Amino acid sequence: MNIQADMTSEDWYASKRLGDGVTHIYERFIAPFYRCNIWHIQGRNHDLLFDSGMGVVSLIGAFPWLREKEVLAVASHSHFDHIGNHHEFDVRACHPNEADTLAHPCPHATLADRFAVIEMFSKLPPDGFVQAEYTVRPAPASRLLEDGDVIDLGDRSFEVIHVPGHSPGSIALWEAASGILFSGDAVYDGPLVDDAFHSCADDYIESMEKLKKLPVRLVHGGHFSSFGRERYDVLIDDYLAGRRSGGCPQIQRILS
Repeated sequence: MNIQADMTSEDWYASKRLGDGVTHIYERFIAPFYRCNIWHIQGRNHDLLFDSGMGVVSLIGAFPWLREKEVLAVASHSHFDHIGNHHEFDVRACHPNEADTLAHPCPHATLADRFAVIEMFSKLPPDGFVQAEYTVRPAPASRLLEDGDVIDLGDRSFEVIHVPGHSPGSIALWEAASGILFSGDAVYDGPLVDDAFHSCADDYIESMEKLKKLPVRLVHGGHFSSFGRERYDVLIDDYLAGRRSGGCPQIQRILS
């Protein structure tokens, strides 16, 4: 099925400046469970983009200002909803465990064969959407990020935190100076996916325990709304309690 939508690429996205040099970008017509949060962080020497959306509409086409300064496009991990527009940026980075998928993003490796379904849309993108034909364009990494590496933007820096569990090379970005954590899909305020073909519950538990130790003030997650320390503790504690009791809540597709 391929239904045309009466909109432009500019209509597809919404953006909001949140302060702290952070802009939140998201795809307006994708249901929250599937909709990736795209985070743009301003720096003195260059900017940082954490994840890039599904790729059904050009990100740079909608936001030409992304060309004004060099941008490091970092993938929190290599699932389709997070790396779809990485090919539009010259400088790209990810954890080594995600590099092969970023370079060769087949539907199975990116989870597109499981989650990239037409039901996720409330309106289709300008060029329509054919579920059986959707693929992510290759975007080989020009930089590999290990746990403890630092991304220096000139006037602010982020520590790379390796948080496997959701995927083998999932990373979060931690800015100690501000207390801000960009958590990717390691923790967000919604159903966490830990049952993908390459997920590992034991790794997820270790990652949650690692994240709990950070003096986090504000979390910008891979999906759903941002939240503060109190909610952060609740989400991590609830996940750990469910896993340790052998009864992690079942993952559901949330369509509204």
